Amino acid sequence: MKLSDHILLWNHAYIKIMDIRFTMMEQGEAFGPYPLPTNAFLYTKRGDAQIWVDKNRHLVQSFHAFHAGKGVCIQIVAEKEFEYFLIFYKTTLPLPNRQEIVALLENDNPFQYQYAFAPANPLTLLDKVEQMNTVWLQPNEKELKRLHIKALFYQYIYELLRQMHAQGIHPIKPDIVTEAVRYIEEHYQRPLTLEKLAQELSCSVGYLSKLFKEKMHTSPIHYLGVIRINKAAKLLVQTDATLQDIADHVGYPDGYSLSRSFKRHKGISPAQFKRAWKQKSQDEELPLWRRRYAILPNHIEWYIDDEIENHYQRKGASEMSKFKNMKVTAMTLFMCLSLLLAACSNATTTNGATPAANQETKANSGQEVMQEGKTRIVSTPRGDVEIPAQPQRVAADQYMGQLLKLGIIPIGVREGMLTEGWIEKSGIPQETLDKIENLGNFPMNPEKLIMLEPDLIIGSIEKNIEQYEKIGTTVFIPYWEELSTAGPLEKFRRIAEVFGKEQEAEEWIKGYERKVEDAREQIEGIIKEGETVSIVQLSPTGLFVLAAEGGNYGSNTIYQMLKLPPTEQALNMKEGFENISLEVLPEYLGDHVFVYVNSQEDAEEILNSPIWQGAPAVKNGNVYMYGEFDDEFVMEDPYSLDLQLEKVVNVLLEKKQ
Repeated sequence: MKLSDHILLWNHAYIKIMDIRFTMMEQGEAFGPYPLPTNAFLYTKRGDAQIWVDKNRHLVQSFHAFHAGKGVCIQIVAEKEFEYFLIFYKTTLPLPNRQEIVALLENDNPFQYQYAFAPANPLTLLDKVEQMNTVWLQPNEKELKRLHIKALFYQYIYELLRQMHAQGIHPIKPDIVTEAVRYIEEHYQRPLTLEKLAQELSCSVGYLSKLFKEKMHTSPIHYLGVIRINKAAKLLVQTDATLQDIADHVGYPDGYSLSRSFKRHKGISPAQFKRAWKQKSQDEELPLWRRRYAILPNHIEWYIDDEIENHYQRKGASEMSKFKNMKVTAMTLFMCLSLLLAACSNATTTNGATPAANQETKANSGQEVMQEGKTRIVSTPRGDVEIPAQPQRVAADQYMGQLLKLGIIPIGVREGMLTEGWIEKSGIPQETLDKIENLGNFPMNPEKLIMLEPDLIIGSIEKNIEQYEKIGTTVFIPYWEELSTAGPLEKFRRIAEVFGKEQEAEEWIKGYERKVEDAREQIEGIIKEGETVSIVQLSPTGLFVLAAEGGNYGSNTIYQMLKLPPTEQALNMKEGFENISLEVLPEYLGDHVFVYVNSQEDAEEILNSPIWQGAPAVKNGNVYMYGEFDDEFVMEDPYSLDLQLEKVVNVLLEKKQ
């Protein structure tokens, strides 16, 4: 990573200091190996030591600066009396943010990078570190101390990056695949998903999968399965533990799951494997066909990736070739039978015999069944796309609520869609939601997508579209346009156009607009003529004021639908929001203030501040706490819009009473 990109992300990241430790070691004393619980800086003050950062050994005399990411193992052996500081910190990227910043962090996270060097001006850095440690140990007011620590930390970062730049020091990008392998091997007993693994390594699911497959020729989850099965195989032959006990130990929910996975990986059941091993110990001259199953590997087995099919064990060149030929023959026979059955079915319908029995009127997605060969052209920001006339298997990384309102049950969606705040109040049957597969976070898991065989993929972030296009027909419908979002009704119309369901969309929009008219009548007079309204979002990553147009978190409902008058500042915002400091907040507040919080705890600091308490809207009691993160104000689908309208009207009517 370029140092300029490194600095750019430090400027955009939200930093939280987790702990500061000062340690004195005696000669010969050892520490570690210690896996870092968060990202950390280590700064040595005095003495000689050997320090290992993972497998990289450093001989340290006096001042040295180190950095390593979460999960990296630190080990120290003091050769003389040795003193050092450890500063633990976490980083998050405030959202919303520019897409190029988000992409840079996902694919090249500098907070995971490793570097170690002897600074040219060590005392300047030592001064910042000692000040941080002193403040950390003081019993000051928590919030004041946190602010002071953060200010000193940024001074330390500035000085560190300045000296690195001057000395030509380049951070070393950690080998994510090596880190992933180590994490899997250390945590295989725990519930572990691809999303969890990517989160631990601070990278995106797609990026991790791509790198892992390039280097290991298999997927992370398949590698996890190999680790677990090999551990289970050793326990089978070395102990008398039950299958359930072994399953619990190696990370399977039950013996049945272990048995099924074991047979998939080894080709035989656990019981057969154990019998074969016992027989081998009695007779080392086993026939070749049985010897193959009795051998217990001491290393990870490599697997041939048969593209979108399952992974198969490497058995031997001639045997694999024979197996593939059998597979091709079987698939050819299956296709021939399918074509024959389809021809018979068409013939029956053509002859007029019981057409109702042979024609499916509705698919699982609630759409008319597509007649073979029919397609349509839809326009997208990336150009025209030819799609099935009536898609039957739709996957989407956004817009689940819009699809369901149009009668389309997607076969899979992004994980966050399945826990949206509107779902519980929507009345959608659980059996309907159970049909929708969890496809992970952005970008959707490519392996799962391939298995689902979608005939249409809806993507909302442009950088993910090319990856989706490699899997199937993809339509790009942007959720954010720069830092603004299109009106929710416009989005709903765009989605309806893709599926030829404009009429259904317009019918719902007309009904919604009637509800809006009724709502305006109910709240008439609460916001008096000449008064203005502002919308504030309080989060741990900053203080945001939402714009009159292009905002989120219910701003469209408040400004566009209910036509509550925005402030001049909200009208003049170029993007959908502005990130401001607490000191200038009064300039942005209207006569009435709607407040949306990430959580009540995160909001307390601002809500209890003298600046907030002194604002006229607060003094007059014109503050409306209308939403909290993960509720119906996060999304802008029809279900959410109905709930938003109801909630905003209710908080205003409470004021009227």
